[in-house]
Amino acid sequence: MDTSDDYKILELNHVAFNVADVSACERFYADVLELESLPRPAFPFPGAWFRIGAQQELHLIGICAEDRGSHSGHFALLVSDLDAVETRLGAAGVEFRGPKARPDGARQIFTADPDGNVIEFCDNLPAGTAPNRVIQP
Repeated sequence: MDTSDDYKILELNHVAFNVADVSACERFYADVLELESLPRPAFPFPGAWFRIGAQQELHLIGICAEDRGSHSGHFALLVSDLDAVETRLGAAGVEFRGPKARPDGARQIFTADPDGNVIEFCDNLPAGTAPNRVIQP
């Protein structure tokens, strides 16, 4: 495989957990662990975002209890060039979904490692774009 520097993994962007009770988990992370609540894009599903340290985030994704087996938590890597990641995955024969745009304009690609662990690759918002994040109840 070509090992040229066509993109760089810049940092761990976030970790996402699937939760059946968003409100209870939100209270736990905000009140017990005292994590800072963050606004989140207007996704069509419930959830909550929190800051961990200076750069990383925790994303809670609300799912129905009966759907827990059909969804997977994931970790996300911020990359310098999402198009190069798409090219690299395709050239390696790795299946992936995306790229797709989030409601706030950032783009993401999802894939899985050989054991099925989900990995998201994401880029920053386009230059000059203000985040379209809203706090959802």
